[in-house]
Amino acid sequence: MWKQYLVVLGLFCSEGLYAWWLWTPGDSVDNVGYSPAQPLPFDHKIHAEHKIPCEYCHSGARRSTVAGIPAQNTCMGCHKFVATDKDAIKFLAKRFKENKPIKWVKVHDLPDYVRFSHQVHVAANIACQDCHGKVEDMSVAVQVAPLQMGWCVDCHREKQADIACLTCHY
Repeated sequence: MWKQYLVVLGLFCSEGLYAWWLWTPGDSVDNVGYSPAQPLPFDHKIHAEHKIPCEYCHSGARRSTVAGIPAQNTCMGCHKFVATDKDAIKFLAKRFKENKPIKWVKVHDLPDYVRFSHQVHVAANIACQDCHGKVEDMSVAVQVAPLQMGWCVDCHREKQADIACLTCHY
């Protein structure tokens, strides 16, 4: 019985109907402008002005499905010496010393049934800005792309990447 389901799903995918049904306007991933309050102010713009590449902090992007939030020891590698008089850095240093993680709020969040790999996109030379916007100009991280299936499929078609259902869905 399940094999018939996959065949029907495959037919829906080739016709584009599955995408329409699954990702309708107003879906929860379409949070353009979403910028949640964070437990600690973090200014991407300042870090970019100091020429710190995205992948220095988000090192998982080049070798994992998840870009990840940097470990506090990554932050403290610089902030043992830089801006140590700032309240935010004092808070970071205190949490680091106490071995208590900062609980960041995710800005870009895809549904659990979507399989997205940062590693594949980095290897294909897709710039972080293509999905995340000009983060280097953002004092506060904001979701700029709708992250809906149609948006992703349009990009895949434009770049001649695979659009088979199982490329992105379990």
